[in-house]
Amino acid sequence: MAPLIDSSQATLSNEEILRYSRHLIMPEVTLEGQKKLKGARVLCVGTGGLGSPLALYLAAAGVGTLGLVDFDVVDYTNLQRQVLHHTSDVGRLKLDSAIDKLIAINPFVEIKRFDTYLSSQNALEIISGFDIIADGTDNFATRYLVNDACVLSGKPNVYASIFRFEGQASIFATEAGPCYRCLYPEPPPPGLVPSCAEGGVLGVLPGLLGVIQATEVIKLILGAGEPLIGRLLLVDALAMRFRELRVRKNPECPVCGANPTVKELIDYNQFCGIRGEESEASPSAKIPEIQPEELKRRLDAQEDIFVLDVREPHEYQIVNIKGHLIPLGDLPTRVHELDSSREIVVHCKSGARSAKAVDFLRKSGFKRAANLTGGILAWADRIDRSLPKY
Repeated sequence: MAPLIDSSQATLSNEEILRYSRHLIMPEVTLEGQKKLKGARVLCVGTGGLGSPLALYLAAAGVGTLGLVDFDVVDYTNLQRQVLHHTSDVGRLKLDSAIDKLIAINPFVEIKRFDTYLSSQNALEIISGFDIIADGTDNFATRYLVNDACVLSGKPNVYASIFRFEGQASIFATEAGPCYRCLYPEPPPPGLVPSCAEGGVLGVLPGLLGVIQATEVIKLILGAGEPLIGRLLLVDALAMRFRELRVRKNPECPVCGANPTVKELIDYNQFCGIRGEESEASPSAKIPEIQPEELKRRLDAQEDIFVLDVREPHEYQIVNIKGHLIPLGDLPTRVHELDSSREIVVHCKSGARSAKAVDFLRKSGFKRAANLTGGILAWADRIDRSLPKY
């Protein structure tokens, strides 16, 4: 495959030659290949689970310019997998934390930071300054956004995603290969696929998939080997099994097909069924809610309120407020356990699953059901700080 990078302007100092010496003696890399790495510009979308190993290894390998897009801050739940960030970084901007580590690894790398979330308004402008885009995001709206922006810009999209013990990786949006929409023409219905915050992820899994992403980026820069174009790599870490699926370019794809209908970036929240300003904690403004403080006051007054917990049993073991446990998936078959004449307050971890439960209950005749705003996380923050958070 032809290389993407013009290395004619790149030079290596004696210190860089020593630093990258184990690359230089490889016939697949050599001095010329290392110059390609130095001349390359790679954008990492996200500095979390996937972005951490991706950026670390690209910096160590000598990729000359790394762009980092992120707007989040480090919290304790990140530390189990986001190895760019340390305990002392909790509360800091992820970009500040990431840049410190990357410069410490390799001071010869130039970092371009973008303190923002990628959107239809800024994606094309941000992407225009880079040769390769590596998507380390964790939501469907941004994945479709990155894909479409890469197709429209003619930039390869090195993709990976993770969930629990499983991951997948590929390269999309090259001239000859498929794009993300060829594989997934439509996003799943909102809420069908749990986020890592809801379903969890094995801490080492993003390391595994992020390193695969970094490997594919480096191969694209060098023009070496067989990249994951037209191939979807499936990783099952629990079985330690790797499988591969062929993915063909769809000639009728609305973005990369012969007659594209998507010629500019769209509203990807709307495309993915995310309405307005909804968040994970409040998916619908029509769902009746009760604040943690109000629930605490009424429980202390011994009012007749039934607390329903719709999380999973393993979550209940971590922390609970002694609610009646019926997991959301079991609610339709166990709804007979509930008394429709009583006031029911439903909670989950952060408010998303419980909002769906309240919607179901009210449609089933439970007119006094309400959602606990912010879930048990808000209860731990605002009512009982002795409770653990997860």
